[in-house]
Amino acid sequence: MTQDSARISLTGGNLPLEPNAFIGREADVEELTELLGVARVVTLCGAGGIGKSRLGVRVAAQVAAQFPGGVWLVELTEAVPGDLIAPRVAALLGVKAEPSRPLTETLIDALGDRRLLLIIDNCESLIEESARFCQALITACPGVRVLTTSREPLRAAGETVWRVPPLTLPQGGVHDLAVSEAVRLFVDRATAASRGFAVTEQNANDIASLCEALDGMPLAIELAAALCRVLTVEQIHARIRDRFRLLSTGDRTAPARHQTLRATVDWSYQQLKEPERILLRRLAVFTGGWTLDMAEQVCAGNGLWAEDILRVLCGLVDKSLVLADAEIAGETRYRMLETIREYAAEQLDISGEETELRRRHRDHMIEIAGRIHQMIVRRPRPTWVEICPMLVLLDELQANVWAAVRWSAEAGDPESALRLLVLLRWPTIAGGRFTPADQWLDRLLAVEPARLTPRVRADALVLRGQVAFGQGDPDTAQTVCTVAAELCRATGLHGPLGGALAVLAWVAIYQRRPDRARSFLDEALDAVHKVDDPWHEMVIRSMEGTFALSEGRAKESQRSFEAALAIAHELDNHWAVPVALIGLAQVAWLRGDLVEARAYYEQALDLLQDITAHWVTITCLSGLGRIALAQGDLATARARLIESLRLCLGTGQRLGVARRIEALAQLALAEEDDRRAVRLAGASAAIRSAMNGAVLPSGFGARMEELLQPARARLGDALVAQLWSHGQEMTQEQAVRYALQCDERPDASPAGRHPVAAPLTTLTCREWEIAELVARGLSNKAIADELVISPATAARHVANILAKLGFSSRTQVATWVIGQDRP
Repeated sequence: MTQDSARISLTGGNLPLEPNAFIGREADVEELTELLGVARVVTLCGAGGIGKSRLGVRVAAQVAAQFPGGVWLVELTEAVPGDLIAPRVAALLGVKAEPSRPLTETLIDALGDRRLLLIIDNCESLIEESARFCQALITACPGVRVLTTSREPLRAAGETVWRVPPLTLPQGGVHDLAVSEAVRLFVDRATAASRGFAVTEQNANDIASLCEALDGMPLAIELAAALCRVLTVEQIHARIRDRFRLLSTGDRTAPARHQTLRATVDWSYQQLKEPERILLRRLAVFTGGWTLDMAEQVCAGNGLWAEDILRVLCGLVDKSLVLADAEIAGETRYRMLETIREYAAEQLDISGEETELRRRHRDHMIEIAGRIHQMIVRRPRPTWVEICPMLVLLDELQANVWAAVRWSAEAGDPESALRLLVLLRWPTIAGGRFTPADQWLDRLLAVEPARLTPRVRADALVLRGQVAFGQGDPDTAQTVCTVAAELCRATGLHGPLGGALAVLAWVAIYQRRPDRARSFLDEALDAVHKVDDPWHEMVIRSMEGTFALSEGRAKESQRSFEAALAIAHELDNHWAVPVALIGLAQVAWLRGDLVEARAYYEQALDLLQDITAHWVTITCLSGLGRIALAQGDLATARARLIESLRLCLGTGQRLGVARRIEALAQLALAEEDDRRAVRLAGASAAIRSAMNGAVLPSGFGARMEELLQPARARLGDALVAQLWSHGQEMTQEQAVRYALQCDERPDASPAGRHPVAAPLTTLTCREWEIAELVARGLSNKAIADELVISPATAARHVANILAKLGFSSRTQVATWVIGQDRP
């Protein structure tokens, strides 16, 4: 073939027209367009169904003008091992074979210095042949660029591998559906399948959840969207657990392996070598992710040696069945898309290995938890620099922990499940991981006590009490820790006894029962000294500080927090140090030293940057917000309080949310937005009242009155009562949205649906009169004489005042009344 004839043939191209709208991936297309300007061979790599071919065609269309020799698509979809690529390319370009000369050489001569783009699609069918052909082409033809798609890299010299990511998912709930690529694709294809389809408030959550369950995989999303012609989104979402059966009808014109989700994944699995199949199915026991060490510990044996795991795992990464997408604690984290993991789990079940692999996985989680526990409590103690990587690892392994707990429970082994939970006691409490720990502890502790060793049962009961108290449920905390204390005393378990008594002391403090609190604290200290437990001693010293603080004993409180801080420094524990610093900040606040209080909060916050300790972080942010509010820095106050509320939402704790909303109500009052302040105050009180057993903190009613009094003066009692009712009628979700979006009104005005009632904290005129007499130091009898009422009536009024204001003593009432600017 002459150069002239080749020159005539090599023009234009054969890019197919796109069958429907190309959705999303704008940033990907832009990046790849730039990459093709500098790289000779670019391979789009990814799992089957991730959208490699469609992306390749879109990118090629974007750059077509840069290639006067044309853009040419070579499809290897139906290729079988042994096929060659050169004949396909030659036929496409009109290059004919020459006698006694390799076709590749003729093709290279024909291409010469022509500037063209060659797209080779589905190279995994002929991976080695593709690598050789691309290598020969770019070596001899300087104007040729090659864009390939494959489930694994070619590993050819000069190749740039570009991993095709899933489509982006909603990050902020249903409110950002429009910016999610996965959702946009689903909506576009669903609308095409069913003309009546529309996104509504009713199906928005299901659409978001469905796209997330399908990993943002375009093929799976398109198959699901096609079902909208016969099912609602709610029905599709409800059935997605059986995704391979559900998504079984696709485009008849597509290659067979792309017509159903199962066919796509099954084809990839069948191409694997036996060791790769073994490892892939065994890796299905991991939920969320794993490290190389975890894979070696859990998956080795019976046909797969531990020393071979790395090599085989690398093969699975190359074939896009396993993703290496993050680094944790200095190690690479691996994971599978959920669709791949579910398929692998099916294969694990078929293999008959599942029970043994689940047991190994559970035991390895216990081993990791044990190492973390020992690092925290052992002597000599490691530095925080040594502990921190293990805690970061634990954050990444939460899904694996709960999977191990679930399997043990379902396998009838509650003891092992509770051992795992107990070993993770401190990360659970410090990290605010109260859910689903509470549900699992309830389920596992419901078994016959005889099935559990006394130590495990006692530790688990104490942990349940700590979780309950952290959730604002003192009744449950008191019940389970009373049982735990009785068990510990009967069996001589001083370690768990100290923990149980500490929780009981917390409950007594918040019940405002000082004698019981002091008794429990003394007994708890005695118990921890018997077992030399500095961690629990530090906790109890902090509790003593809180106890003294609640009674206004600032000097005693400071001594206790300083003792706790000294132990925390000795332990070099960045969970514990901030707790003591927060206590010292609160003491400084009580003394009126806001500068010192802020310094303590900021020190504590600095120590929390690299670890999960949500509740301590929330407390620091709230404290800094309240200090800024008191200093008149309303912008800083808003930023800190909003950040605190957002973080609090992630913990799922209603009491914490109520506290943050109350603080934002105080901010609204300072901003002279009285209507907003009253609504938020009502919403905060409603969230608290909806919590069975929640304890109102000391002075809660008094704080509400301080907030409401200025609003009454400016708006009048009737309007304040109506606004309070508006706040009371908000759901927690509505209240949070209203608190976060300061420029918006609440979702709905419930006025007229329920009777308007004044806030329960409101003191009547008579109660104000009696409160002022209490402030003057009058006894009940003296008050009765002053007002010409019976002593019993006076006593009843004083009791009502104490209850409404949330105080436990007449002194607190007197102090509060004196501080009010009341005409």
